[in-house]
Amino acid sequence: MKRYEQLANEIADLIRSGVLPAGSRVPSVRNASKTYGVSASTVFEAYYLLENRGLIRSRPRSGYFVCNQLKQPAPAAQKRRQQTLASTSVDVSELVFSVLGSVRDPAITPLGSAFPSPTLFPMQRLARSMAKATRLMDLRSVVADLPPGNRDLRRQIALRYVMEGVSAPMEELVVTSGAMEALNLCLQAVTQPGDLVAIESPAFYASLQVLERLQLKAVEIPVDAGAGMDLDVLEQALGNHPIKACWLMSNFQNPVGVTLAEEKKRRLVALLRRHQVPLIEDDVYSELYFSAHAPKPAKAFDEEGLVMHCGSFSKSLAPGYRIGWTAAGRFAQQVERLRLMTTISASIPAQAAIADYLQHGGYDRHLRKLRHNLEVQQNQMLAAIDRYFPSQTRVTRPDGGYFLWLQLPPAVDSLALFKLALEQGVSIAPGPIFSATRQFRNYIRLNYGHPWGAEFEQAMDVLGRLARSF
Repeated sequence: MKRYEQLANEIADLIRSGVLPAGSRVPSVRNASKTYGVSASTVFEAYYLLENRGLIRSRPRSGYFVCNQLKQPAPAAQKRRQQTLASTSVDVSELVFSVLGSVRDPAITPLGSAFPSPTLFPMQRLARSMAKATRLMDLRSVVADLPPGNRDLRRQIALRYVMEGVSAPMEELVVTSGAMEALNLCLQAVTQPGDLVAIESPAFYASLQVLERLQLKAVEIPVDAGAGMDLDVLEQALGNHPIKACWLMSNFQNPVGVTLAEEKKRRLVALLRRHQVPLIEDDVYSELYFSAHAPKPAKAFDEEGLVMHCGSFSKSLAPGYRIGWTAAGRFAQQVERLRLMTTISASIPAQAAIADYLQHGGYDRHLRKLRHNLEVQQNQMLAAIDRYFPSQTRVTRPDGGYFLWLQLPPAVDSLALFKLALEQGVSIAPGPIFSATRQFRNYIRLNYGHPWGAEFEQAMDVLGRLARSF
């Protein structure tokens, strides 16, 4: 990384942490040059990069200033320490399917989509890796690459764990058809129908659908927009209920976008270890961070193999290839056997293609570009919310991923807003699909994972106007 990029990241971290608040003046080029011990041209390059990211702006003859950040973060859930937590049967699929159907229409602006734009990914370079892998494929790989999966791919995944300081040997890695299959298999390995599972509230709607399909009950643990899952409430739930598993996103949680602090991840793993409750860690957005360093997964603090860490290349590299994995710890053998009993194997050519790309395609270079694009698009959407949405709107500003979680004024019904927006050619994800108990009536999730343009600017104008009409 070049020095001006390092300097830009350091200043960006100061902005995100609030040390440099909205509207404040960034140190002058001269002062920054002296403070950081770099040339004036390096400071200029760093400031140009921060301008491009939408974090600062220049005022003629006045210097550089931090861009206005939108209002206050949206609280995600009310504290429930003094309440008796109850388990809930899950029934959200019909509502979710109605939302998912809306994003398949190419005429609809996909602000409610769970996927980033495929134009952000190196599809042509991946195609070359696929052609090479197919041409050189050993016919014996049809059998050799059955679960746990392609050896070269698992080696590359294990190497990336090593780079993150995480112990996840190849022997516990199982390649799957996307992260959702990994999460499904992990949950099946440790539960039976009727069991209780601790989940986040709000939670990614697909996790609710999995619980519904497996006839499991949810114990919803509130998520704070600034701090993540409330571990005091989780501890209460573990003491009062026979919870068999905990499922959460520790980094850039969907839909809120919050990342658990490292000390909370340590406490989470220690708490679950005391109760011998396995953690299913959905970490599909971990590569999409905007700060200088990747956040560690909870798996990094696992000493007993209780954490089943699940990842995917669908969000960071290869949408449509459907290649995910789990580092399943002590449960690896159960997961591998369940894999053989269900879909048998992920696409063998796709596994070989991604293994080739990870070795030769410049994955980290692609990730740096992807992160930059997502951060710019986040700033563009935040600015549009500031322009068009009601003044009472509150919104999170995550340090990665590609979702914003908005709290709209109390009068707004997000399900009604969803229907009205769809009639205007815009999809959103309404809050109730993220809760087993249909909470978050005046919340929505928006996707900024698409290059900004007139279509998205107009869609935000439409949404803001509809939200103001309630």
